[in-house]
Amino acid sequence: MSTLLDQLHAQADTFIALRRDIHQHPELGFDEHRTSALVAQRLESWGYEVERGLGGTGVVGRLVRGQGQRRLGLRADMDALPIDEATGLPYASRHAGVMHACGHDGHTAMLLAAAEHLAVRGRFDGTLNLIFQPAEEGGGGAVRMMEDGLFDKYPCDAIFAMHNMPGMPQGRLYLRDGPAMASSDYATVTLTGIGGHGALPHRTADPIVAAASIVMALQTVVSRNIDPLQMAVVTVGAVHAGKANNVIPQTATLELSVRALDREVRKRLEERIRSLIAAQAESFGVRAQVDWRPGYAVLVNTKPETDFARQVALELLGPERVTLEGPALPGSEDFAFMLERVPGSYLLIGNGAGEGDGHGACMVHNPGYDFHDANVAIGAAYWVLLAERFLN
Repeated sequence: MSTLLDQLHAQADTFIALRRDIHQHPELGFDEHRTSALVAQRLESWGYEVERGLGGTGVVGRLVRGQGQRRLGLRADMDALPIDEATGLPYASRHAGVMHACGHDGHTAMLLAAAEHLAVRGRFDGTLNLIFQPAEEGGGGAVRMMEDGLFDKYPCDAIFAMHNMPGMPQGRLYLRDGPAMASSDYATVTLTGIGGHGALPHRTADPIVAAASIVMALQTVVSRNIDPLQMAVVTVGAVHAGKANNVIPQTATLELSVRALDREVRKRLEERIRSLIAAQAESFGVRAQVDWRPGYAVLVNTKPETDFARQVALELLGPERVTLEGPALPGSEDFAFMLERVPGSYLLIGNGAGEGDGHGACMVHNPGYDFHDANVAIGAAYWVLLAERFLN
């Protein structure tokens, strides 16, 4: 596949410049107006049938060739994060407090580069649906697009997506079937007791002591209620209570993040957390209210589609640059909801592990992160080859 890679490398500079332009003008979820307009204009110029505004600011480009009945979906995300960029790069964000700290600018550029190549030189027979999604970063843009009729208007027999991963060698592809990324749920726990003077604790019901006990007790949920061979995370990320050292407050709040790689484990975690908090609170004479907020589902890659994606990766890069069964990740991704509707696979491309100048090794969601531009050509070539193999 050196010829295909050579072709995409030859046109990569245009899309690297496009990636850097998007990087300079980051937009938060459901506010990707400039980015989605840019995407739509490019797709239209290459002959795609384009729908704008799906799921708010989402864009879908459809290209039909021949009489083939197969329908393929490829998805890229477009939104940025509320982070102040600290890279010092010449193309750094021009918008204070907003940056592309997860590489969605690169994902968009990879899919656009593939879109142009497929429109001009693509050899396929069937329907290609390119999905540019808003609000992946906690906004649930995938669900919004589906609620707006994504798969009713643009039915797909399979769907694929790709995400960069710092800490892994640049350009290496990682695939995995089955559960690949964790669910993410969130809870706010409000403990209400009886406030009073710090010198008279016997006349109060102290929510801070109850909160401290609950924080420690929650650590037993994973170690004593979940199968040791299953992955689960319960994190208390914030505790808020009181303002003075001699006042026992009326209330205390805890903020929880809960993750799992199995749907049944996810249910078990909620059951045990609710039960434990209620019992602990009662033992201290305080009242507990749990506001449970379901987040993203477990991302499950279907085996036939992942096996197909593996073969495409091997054909493009050879076995020395492909990991056929990579690790599952505790992070979350709303592509999981699309995979609940359509079979498919979500794969990773290494963004750098510190080799060379270390470019790309900084972890995502960090002010110093940047997408590795060398991945634009590799990611685009992968999408081109996958589309041509699937639709022939």
